[in-house]
This record gives sequence, structure tokens and C-alpha cells, in this order.
Amino acid sequence: MTTPRPSAELRQPRLLLPDSPALIAGFGRGTLLTPDGELFSGPALEIGRRLRDMPPPMLVHAPATARRLGLGPFPACDLLELFAFCLPARPAAPTPRGLAMALDRDPPEDEEGLAALLPELATAMLRHLAAGRNAPLNRDAAALAAKLGAEVHWPWADSVLAALGQQARPSLDPLKVWRRLPEWEEVAPPPPPAQHPVSPADARRRLAEILGEGAEQRPQQADYASAAAGAFQARETRGAPNLVLAEAGTGTGKTLGYVAPASLWAERNGAPVWISTFTRNLQRQIDQEAARLYPEPAERRRRIVVRKGRENYLCLLNMEEAVGAASMAGILLPLSLVARWALATRDGDLQGGDFPGWLTELFGPHHVWPLADRRGECIHSACGHYKQCFVEHSIRRAKSATLVVANHALVMVQAALGGGEDGRPLRLVFDEGHHLFDAADAAFSADLTGGEAAELRRWLLGAEGGRSRARGLARRLEDLIGDRPDLLLPLEEALQAARALPAPGWPSRLSEMDEPRGTAEAFLQSVRRQILARAKDEEAGYGVECDLHPLPEAVAEAGAALAESLTRLKNPLQALHDRLAARLEDEAEELEVGDRIRIEAACRGLERRALMPLTAWSAMLGTLASPPRAPGLRPDYVDWFALDRREGREIDCGMHRHHLDPTQPFAMAVAAPAHGVLITSATLRDHAGAAEGEEDREAAWRAAESRTGAAHLPNPAIRAAVASPFDYATRTRALVVEDVSKGDPAQVAAAYRALFTASGGGALGLFTAVRRLRDVQSRIAQPLAERGIPLYAQHVDAMDNATLVDVFRAEEHACLLGTDAMRDGVDVPGRSLRLLVFDRVPWPRPSILHRERRTHLSEGQPKSYDDAIARHRLRQAFGRLIRRGDDKGVFVLLDKSCPSRLLAGLPPGVVPRRLGLRDAVAEIREFLGED
Repeated sequence: MTTPRPSAELRQPRLLLPDSPALIAGFGRGTLLTPDGELFSGPALEIGRRLRDMPPPMLVHAPATARRLGLGPFPACDLLELFAFCLPARPAAPTPRGLAMALDRDPPEDEEGLAALLPELATAMLRHLAAGRNAPLNRDAAALAAKLGAEVHWPWADSVLAALGQQARPSLDPLKVWRRLPEWEEVAPPPPPAQHPVSPADARRRLAEILGEGAEQRPQQADYASAAAGAFQARETRGAPNLVLAEAGTGTGKTLGYVAPASLWAERNGAPVWISTFTRNLQRQIDQEAARLYPEPAERRRRIVVRKGRENYLCLLNMEEAVGAASMAGILLPLSLVARWALATRDGDLQGGDFPGWLTELFGPHHVWPLADRRGECIHSACGHYKQCFVEHSIRRAKSATLVVANHALVMVQAALGGGEDGRPLRLVFDEGHHLFDAADAAFSADLTGGEAAELRRWLLGAEGGRSRARGLARRLEDLIGDRPDLLLPLEEALQAARALPAPGWPSRLSEMDEPRGTAEAFLQSVRRQILARAKDEEAGYGVECDLHPLPEAVAEAGAALAESLTRLKNPLQALHDRLAARLEDEAEELEVGDRIRIEAACRGLERRALMPLTAWSAMLGTLASPPRAPGLRPDYVDWFALDRREGREIDCGMHRHHLDPTQPFAMAVAAPAHGVLITSATLRDHAGAAEGEEDREAAWRAAESRTGAAHLPNPAIRAAVASPFDYATRTRALVVEDVSKGDPAQVAAAYRALFTASGGGALGLFTAVRRLRDVQSRIAQPLAERGIPLYAQHVDAMDNATLVDVFRAEEHACLLGTDAMRDGVDVPGRSLRLLVFDRVPWPRPSILHRERRTHLSEGQPKSYDDAIARHRLRQAFGRLIRRGDDKGVFVLLDKSCPSRLLAGLPPGVVPRRLGLRDAVAEIREFLGED
């Protein structure tokens, strides 16, 4: 049935702006331009006083503006809201300059010019809306704007209606986007791919085609494409993929270098090539660069698919429940902007795709994040929006795509599940290959913690108080089970046994103030007691961990009791799984297609969400009953207990298990089944010095093979290395500041302030701990802002990393503070990144897991093992500085204790210098001020 559209009165479109002043905020001061042309620049208090006598001002990013002025929230005409309504799914950095660039305007440098530009930007957006008023996207836009005007008095409502030339009846129907989204259709399974190889010459020709005539000649890029072609040959032996390890120095152009042979192989053979990255930033970057291969948007959407986990996408069922909420006043505006985006988005990705990540900061993450399936509550084919589901669309598009751009976590989890929803790709490219060890470590580990066990209880029993859509296993399977005793009995047994898992409120019972409820909570309490008994006093307030052995009798008894409880839970769940699966064969002629799909989904859910973790947990608990491992004996797994704290508050506790060498399961589960694998990075090897001999180079390659899993595969890897074309000796400086105490927060903050001021912004500050990042941010944000240098910070600003990088890239004089995620995969060319400051040497965290790996994977040289990790991290950070041949940048390390051997891994020609802070400031001013 078609929903009747709200009636609308058609008129000629016209431009109508609110009668508002334009406001640009600095830190503690601002610039105000009235509609009459009166300009005022002054302190925040005076700005606030004037605003009280004026209509809501026109500005960009109301919460950030209020923060910078030191004012509380105030009504505003936020241009970001108008942008999200008029140009949904269009990228823009959430600053005046960023918005101007998104609208193809040249932003002025001074605040007065920016204030004058704001009305022009609003006009440009409204003109765009008026020009497309008859487009399908805007079919219900007037009704939505009218609803926003009537319900929440949205200041842009009249402007939008005027631009659309309509006066419409307010309606919530435009929020029900699932009614307008296309449905996917099942198609026949694809035929098996052909096996036509890609030669090095083929790869070079395809690269030339992508670059086009007149493109800059990069011999290194063509050499790299030739080497990458080795991963696209026919496999000769089962379990022995064609494996290429390719190190490509920064500036080589490796993305298009591997896209060339990958796309050619996919087109010739009729199967997709999966490109996997570690960070969302690089996923987006690859997708953007591949536009040169398929410039037409419709073809690019068909050929290139970005794949992520379900928790990244808009869930239409969550959207429907939000629309149906009893009181919508607080969420109507953000929900409306999400609805506009949902109609325009390419793939429904809420994390790093075309979603404006700054919406979470405008309205609060609690209005956006719950719209994704962040708790694993997807009911698959039982959902009324299954045919419109963004995730299901992407899964099906990926099967017929040319390139699938995924991430390491998804690829490895799918492999661990036997291929998963996407099947097993035959050809894999792992960019950011230096992260494979860490990605495999996360994917192939197991955690028997209060949080994980409580989540399994919630999945089985559903919501036990509070608001949640979690319906529990009985509700999800009721249509499939009906009144069949063979299915009802194991279900009831499982649900009864699930009550042994941590009950709601379990964290408050960890401290032994209350009696534990069930064997899981009793085990957690005993583990917590052992951890605290062996913790050092100085660890109070921080997360702590301890070895399993010597194991107190109380922990052993609690573990044995929990193991019995898990067996009582697993056995009926396994019986339920097997009996449901048997229906697919026993009732093959009677089952409807929908029922068959739902049974398959139910079996898949039982296996992944319950049986697999229960199997792992039982194995872990079995370790407690075994005698301790003899000292010095190499283990297959590393087990330990941990108590997690956040800001001094205990949040979780339990037992953890990781593979000693996680590249072994990666090699067996991910690489071995493939026919061809390319592992690439700018930093695959550990370069311990420029004057390496042949023996050192061979050792560096062997270490790279160990860290990537190549050493566990039968065929030797093809090795390739292409040097960076950049002149690092001329274009960079590396400084170690020796008169700053890294243990003194005030000194560290003062150093950051002085260095960032010397560069005039354009600086990235990297930290090895979030706590120190926040401390420095709180100390230097205002002093920098008073000098006209805005400061943004990961873990402080409520924007996702991709949006923070967009802001940093757009604001040439801004500074950004971040941790590991900003150290890798961030591409900011030009003067927006001209200084990089590391707070201290990024040594590996001294954990039990690292202790065991240092002992058993270091080939008898534990010190060199630590050095290699720290040297690699410093080199990765240094690589952020120079992204183009004309870039210039300074690398600064605020750690006088840094050994010179760690800096030997910097690019050839870079000679680190040790000096005081005053001289470092002078050096930065002179070097960066030459242009």
C-alpha cells in the first residue's frame, strides 16, 4: 500500500534567510556581524551580552562555538544543520572554512571575512535545494521542514520551505525512509572465477590507463605495480597461495599501484579482489582514490563496495523504533537529518562513510549511535526491513563487485567463521600490512570476562529490566519452534542454564559488597581477589593483571563450578542447533523459502554468538585444572587474569587467552585458503640503520615474514621493496628535545604549547596514553586559541577520527592531538601538517602478553624485540609528515632518554639532532618559515 503524501501548496522558490547576525568564535573572543553591516570583535562576555538582544545568530557548529566563547548553550541558526538537510551525504569539515571549501568557496583568512561569508554559504545551500526541488530526494522535504518548524521551531524551516516553493502539511512520514529505499533481489550464485593471470606488463599498462595521459611519471609506482602482479598468478598447490610482501616508501603511490593489477584480475576472471586495511581512514582513502579507475558514480558504486561490520551501519529497525518513540521532541531534528542522509547515502555507513560524523557532536552520541546495531541484536530475515537493509545490500553487492574494500577485523572474523556471509575471497590485498600481527591478535583471541558473559546472557534471555529491543532467544525463535517438544525442551534447558551467567548489575557485585549470583559471578569475584592480592601498590586506580599460577584453591574451585555450568548451557544449545539444522534436510519439501532462510540464520547465530565462545571459555577453564607450564617452555597460548578500570572505576574482570603467535591462525585461516595474497606497507621491515649490510637486510625480511604470517606458509614469499621518491634530507628535520621532563605534565604541556606556536599550527601531537593527551589538551587549548590556533583532540572532541582528520586537513592553522589511530593511516598533505610532536618513546606496554612474546618470539634478543616495535612506531609517525614532494615538516620527540638506535629507522638522509626546547622552537620557526 502506498502511503498518501502530505498535501503541498506549490509556489515559486525564493531565497529567504533568517534575520540573524553572523558569529565567528575564537577562544574567549568572537566576531559578530549584524544584518545591517555592523561589525564587532571583542571578548566573549561582550559577545554574550550583545547576543541577548539579538535573534539567534548564524554560525557553524553551535556546541563548539559556545565552548570557545565560554558560554552555555544558546539558540542558533547552525549552518551545519542546513548543510545536512540540503546536501545530505556530502562531505564537509564542520568549521566555517571547511564548509566554505565544501561549497567551492575560497575561505578568507580573517574572522571578519568569515563572518561576512556565512550568509553567502547559507544562500548557496538554499539555491542548491531550490535547483533540486523536484528531485526524488526532495519529494517529502517540505513536509519534513514543516514538521520541524511546527514541533521544534527549527530556525531554517521557513528558509527551506521558501527554497522549495512549498507550504506543506507537517508530517512524520518523511522519517519512514524504509518505505522509499530500494530492495535487494536474490540472484543466481556466481559461476566459478576463471584463472587468467596478470603479468607485470599488464599491471603497468592498467596503471597507465588509470593515471591517464599527462600524469606525473613515477617509475617507482610502475615498479611496484609490476611486483604486486605476483599475487595475481594461478595457484599451483592447495594451501600455498602466491604471496607477495611489498614495502613501498611513502609517496610511491601504492594504492593505485595495487589497484591496477587487482582490478584487472577481477575484471578478467569474474570475481572480486578484497582490499583490507587496518583503519577506517585508509578505507575511505582507497575508495576515493579508486574513483580514478571508475569515475562515473553509478559504475563506481557497482564496482567498488566498502564492507564493514554490522555495527557500522544504520539499522532500519532501530530507526523505526526511534521514529515511533512516544516523545520525539528531543530527537526529531537529529532523526530528520539522519533520514535525509539515509535517502542519499551510498551504503548506509554511519562510521567513516558519507555520514556527517559531526552530527554526533551537535546532538550528542546518544541520538545517533543507538541507530546502529551496536549490541548484536540483528534479527536478520525476521526483520520487516530485511529487504531494504544496508548491510544485506552491501553483502550482495560485494559478491559481484570488482573491488571490496574491507578492514582486517572483518576479513579475519569472517575467516574464523569459515568464510561468513561474504564467502572466502580468492585474492586478498592487505594494506597497512604492518598491523596484521595486532589485527590477528584481536581476531583470534578469547575473553571470559564479566562483560562478555553478561552479553551472552542478554542475547539468550533478552532484556531483564530497562529499555532494550533485546527479545531473547525464545522470542526470536518462537515461530520456528512452535510447540515442538524436540525443540522446546533444549531451549528451556538452555535458558535455565543461562542464569549462571552474570546478571544485570553484576559490576556492583564484583567488589564483594554483595553475594554473587551464580557461578560466573563467583568466579569473577575469586579472580578479582587474586589480582588485587598480587598487584603493586602503585597500580591502584589503573587496570591490573596477574598470572594464573600459582592458583589459589578458591579460584580453582570457582573455575571448576563455572565449567560445569557452561557445559550445562552448551549441551542443550548444541542440541537445539543440530535439530534446527536437521529440519533443513528432513523437511526440505515442506519448508517455505522464508522459513529456510530464518532457520539458516538461527543456526548461524547460535554457532557464532553462543557455541563458539562457550567452547573457547570451556577450554580456558580447563587450563586452570592443568599443572602450570614449566618455566622457559614455549606455550601455544598466553592466559592471564585482568581487572579493567576506567578513570579509577572498575568496569570488567576475567580471564584472557591470546595465541602466542597470532600470525599462525591468520596464515592457516585467512592466507592459506586464498590463491593470491599481497601484504604491503610503507614500513614492513625494521630499518635499523642506513648502512645495513646484506645480512641485516635478510634479517629484516625474515622479521617481516614472521610478523605477517608468511613464515607459516609453505611457499616462500616474493619480496619487493620500492624506495620513497621524497627528499627527506632536505624537506624534513628530526629533533629530540633534551630539557623537558616527560614525567612532569606541566613541562610537557608547556613544550607542546611552545612548539605548536612556533609552527603557527599545522601540528599533530601524538601520545602513548589517553590520560596524558587529555591533560595536555586542558592546559594548552586556551593559550593556543588566544594566538589564533584552534586545537582539536581525539578522546575529547565528540567527533569520529575521520571527521577530526577532515577538520585538521581543512584548517591549515589548526592542531590535533591523538593516539595510535592518528599515528597510522592519516593522509594530510600540504601545510596542514608541518609539525609532528611525540610525547615520549612509544615502547610496547609491559603486559603479561608482551612478556611472553618478548621471551619466546625474540630469537633470544628481547631488547631488540622491544626496539623493533618502538622503532617501527616512530617511523610510522614520521611518515605522516611528507605526503607530497613539496611538503616540509619537522618531527620532534620530547624524550631525552630515547636511545639513538631507535632513531636509526628514520628515512635515509634524516639526521636526528638533540637540543633544548628554546633551540627547537627557533629551528622550527626558521625551517618552516622559509617558504
